[in-house]
Amino acid sequence: MNGRFYFIILLVVTAALALCSSCFSDDTAAPADPKPSDDDPPTADSTMIIDHNCRDIDAIPREAIAHAKTELHIAYGHTSHGSQLVDGMTGLIGFKDTLYSFNSGGTDGALDLRDRPFSGASDLGSPNFSAWEDATRTYLDANTDVNVIIWSWCGQVSSASEDDIELYLSLMSGLEEDYPNVKFVYMTGHLDGYGLTGNLHIRNEQIRAYCTANNKILYDFADIESYDPDGVYFGDKDANDNCDYDGDGDGYFDGNWAIEWEDAHPGEWYDCTAAHTQPLNGNLKAYAAWWLWARLSGWDGSND
Repeated sequence: MNGRFYFIILLVVTAALALCSSCFSDDTAAPADPKPSDDDPPTADSTMIIDHNCRDIDAIPREAIAHAKTELHIAYGHTSHGSQLVDGMTGLIGFKDTLYSFNSGGTDGALDLRDRPFSGASDLGSPNFSAWEDATRTYLDANTDVNVIIWSWCGQVSSASEDDIELYLSLMSGLEEDYPNVKFVYMTGHLDGYGLTGNLHIRNEQIRAYCTANNKILYDFADIESYDPDGVYFGDKDANDNCDYDGDGDGYFDGNWAIEWEDAHPGEWYDCTAAHTQPLNGNLKAYAAWWLWARLSGWDGSND
């Protein structure tokens, strides 16, 4: 199969996924009433894609944020790239208010987010592509109140094979079958500067296609960092995890979309520690994370 034909296939798949993955899609809506009881699992009856369309923190009703804090018990496994969510969420509290508070255990009305609670694995690819699954089972068996599991990748998707990703998807499916009261959040790998023809993009498309076809919950890490807050797309400019991009296609980075946006919008973003990237990217990851938490607790994605 020649490169041009393969590239066309990628464009078609990307377009199809975009149509299916809108945060406001009617077929992803969970009933707003009645609200689930404390004993009910989070609701997600069909495909739930959290991507760059899901980064408007002010579009999430405050009551949906509050409800997520009462309903969810989240365990999150990650290494440095995955810490962007948590560090962004930490900075958000000072930028907005304590409505967005979280801690391990959910004390004092905070969201119960247990940061890196697992033993035996660091992320989805360390020490290998399967250790996280055993770590998840061990943790869930000992913590039956947890109803959301989320793991992130470090850089392993960049070099992963199709079989590696198939293993990931299969293990996630097995967990979903064995723990029906827990919602498992899938994730794509972070950008690496190799653009739409790189292995990372191909493997991320594999994950996206599976999640869309099988009604899964996906936090699309790579898509979230492919667009600036104004919706300008940089995924076709070989953008990397630091938000650098090649604007003129000469093979060298000549811009950084996050720094450029920060400079043009003082006061509209907050400084935060965000490993391997710029503060704005941490902001956007946090906004999308809260969108995910709100959706998982029953918000339908609208603010009507």
